[in-house]
Amino acid sequence: MSNFDGCQLPSIPKFSAGAAETPATLLIGRIKRRFALPWNRSVKKWLKQIYYATMHWQGGSPAQIAARDFAPAIPLQTGDLVRVRSREEIDLTLDPFKELKGCAFLPEMYQYCGTQQRVLKAMQRFMDERDYKLKKVRGVILLQNVICTGTPTFGACDRCCFLFWREEWLEKIEA
Repeated sequence: MSNFDGCQLPSIPKFSAGAAETPATLLIGRIKRRFALPWNRSVKKWLKQIYYATMHWQGGSPAQIAARDFAPAIPLQTGDLVRVRSREEIDLTLDPFKELKGCAFLPEMYQYCGTQQRVLKAMQRFMDERDYKLKKVRGVILLQNVICTGTPTFGACDRCCFLFWREEWLEKIEA
């Protein structure tokens, strides 16, 4: 592991007070929570590799082809006013895993479709909390005041993480 001076991330296990109680849910919700980690770490990983290998041999998936049409000519920058594309346009760019170039489009993000937002930052790197590694990214955008409040499977979360948006899902509005 590397030096984390100035970062609170490694201390999270020390200051947490334990696992939070999750609200009572239906059996299907409890099953999803129980199997989320093994599913994402192994089963989904292999399914994705098979899918992307197949698409590579076929010359690209329909989602990748649609995303190319939506890619901006000029990269988005801090302060740019953008319109989040419609649900139909975004769905065209998503693979069967609801992702575009590895970036997931979460169900709670649909509420922003068709709205105008302002770019907070075009990301270049982020800390991946699953393995404590700094990762480089291209084409990922953070929007002002557009944050995650939790997931249907795991419930509410007070952390207020920014949602990651692919630039293909956004359309710059000329002022």
